[in-house]
Amino acid sequence: MGAADRKYTRILLKLSGEALAGDRGVGFDFERIGSFADQIVEVARMGVQLGLVIGGGNIVRGTQLSQMGMDRVGADYMGMLGTVINAMAMQDVLEKKGLDTRVMTAIRMEELAEPYIRRRALRHFEKGRTVIFAAGTGNPYFSTDTAAVLRAIQMKADVIIKATSVDGVYSADPKKDPNATMYESISYRDVMLEELRVMDQTAITLCKENQLPLIVLNLHTPGAIARAINGERVGTLVS
Repeated sequence: MGAADRKYTRILLKLSGEALAGDRGVGFDFERIGSFADQIVEVARMGVQLGLVIGGGNIVRGTQLSQMGMDRVGADYMGMLGTVINAMAMQDVLEKKGLDTRVMTAIRMEELAEPYIRRRALRHFEKGRTVIFAAGTGNPYFSTDTAAVLRAIQMKADVIIKATSVDGVYSADPKKDPNATMYESISYRDVMLEELRVMDQTAITLCKENQLPLIVLNLHTPGAIARAINGERVGTLVS
């Protein structure tokens, strides 16, 4: 199947920072990161243009620090720096697997990465490079979910894929409620009305207003991302 025949040709993949830590909860599990990188390389080699946003929860969460008494603005900037660390770690693993990768940051730090410039990012896509967008939106009070949706809209992505540790969107937390049922598809309106914790409300609203479809799937399922890109029903489609 050629790239032009695929259901999606440009995607934005959102990973949580905790996913990079594996069972440790903090820091890095490079065996786990390598497994995720294999899926990303598989997708990129299908001819799909790929952007990536990674959270920073394995290093520091701004909201948690603010709840502990730290100034929210400073805490959020620390969280943004955590996403840059994760982006650099993922870039190293991807490039060792032969994937041409660029890190672009919303906060300027040219010694480490390129500043985020929309036209330059689009050019990277055209040249077949995978782009990791780091430092969130560059502003406090906005989550990396919101940053992922914002970058997807700016890059004119066909879909945003949120890779999680569960198979899709459930009526309740499946890890806590054995009676929780999974949705094959659900509207953004219902996600907001039922207060399902797919993404924060700002991110969901942006998706809804820009008619950006969202697929929530299990990152630990081999080949799940590639199957979703080919149009197979994987996980939950939010649209």
